[in-house]
Amino acid sequence: MTGRHLGAPVIGLDLGGTKIAAALVGPGGTVLARHTLPTPAAQGAEAVLDALAVAARAVRADGATAIGVAAAGVIDPVTGTVTSATDTIRGWAGTALAAGLAARTSLPVACDNDVRAAATTELDDPDDTTLLYAAVGTGVGGAVAAAGRMLHGAAGIAGHLGHLPSPEADGLPCTCGATGHLEAIAAGPAITAHCARLGGPPADRLQTVAARAAEGDPHATAAITLGARATGRALGGLANALGPHRVVVAGGVPRIGPLYWDALCAAFTAELMPPLRDLRPCPPRGGADAAVLGAAALPRTLPLHHPHTTGAPS
Repeated sequence: MTGRHLGAPVIGLDLGGTKIAAALVGPGGTVLARHTLPTPAAQGAEAVLDALAVAARAVRADGATAIGVAAAGVIDPVTGTVTSATDTIRGWAGTALAAGLAARTSLPVACDNDVRAAATTELDDPDDTTLLYAAVGTGVGGAVAAAGRMLHGAAGIAGHLGHLPSPEADGLPCTCGATGHLEAIAAGPAITAHCARLGGPPADRLQTVAARAAEGDPHATAAITLGARATGRALGGLANALGPHRVVVAGGVPRIGPLYWDALCAAFTAELMPPLRDLRPCPPRGGADAAVLGAAALPRTLPLHHPHTTGAPS
C-alpha cells in the first residue's frame, strides 16, 4: 500500500548536482516553508544524504508525515535506490536513497527521478492524460505518462529521452558511455562544444553561444539549430509512437530564445503523422517550485520506505 492517506504537510526535496531545495508543502500544494543549500556532490553519497537530512530538518514542522525526494539519476521508486547516475554526484550510483534518508530523519521516504517528479505537475487530467515531457539542460532527461500515470519501467529507467539514438549525434560520445545519443548533441554543454567543432571560438557556456547567434555568428547559429532540430525530431518520432495529448519541453536550453524554439518546433512538426498535425510542443506551466511540489506529491502515489525496517516498502 502507498501513502495515499497522507493529508498532513509533506517535505519535498529537490536534489540537483549543485543545489538541494527543500519545501514544506501543505495539502493543496501550498508551500509553507523553504530552504536551500549547496549539494556536496564532490564529497560522495553519504555526504549528500546527510545534506538532504539537514534540508529536511530546516523545513520540518510538527505533523509532517513523510518526505518525497526528486533526485538526479535513474531512480527506482520500488527499491528506493539510485540504479544509475553520471559522476556529477560522486559515487551516487547504487545509493540506497530512501533507506538512507529515512534512517537519518525517522520519517518514511518516497523517491523518484527529478524530471519525472516535475512532470507530474503538468498532468491535465489524472485519469486520461498521455504526456511526453522533455527537460533539456546540462543533460537531456524526460518523462512519459500514460492514462495519467507516470511510467517508471524496469529499474526506473523509463523516460530518459537523452539516450535515444540521434543521427545528428553520430559518433559523438555520450555521458552514459555509449555514442550517438541525443544528449551528445542537444544538451547545453553539447551545443557549446559543437559550436567550437564547427570553427567558432571556444565558449564557457551556452548563453555565450546564444549571444553570438543573436549577433549573427554562423557557427553559433548552426550549433543551436542542430541541437534544436535533433530534439524536435526525436520528440516528433516519440509522439507518433505514444500519441500524447501534450508535449512539454522544459529546461534551461529552450529558454535561450526563439532561434532554438522555432527550430525545435519545425523539426517536431515535420515528423508528425496526419492525426497529430495540430500537436505542438509547449513550455512547462510549473514555475520554480515544480520539482519540490512534484517531490511532495510522491508519498501519495509511490511506495514509502520506512525507517528501521528491512522488509518491502509499504
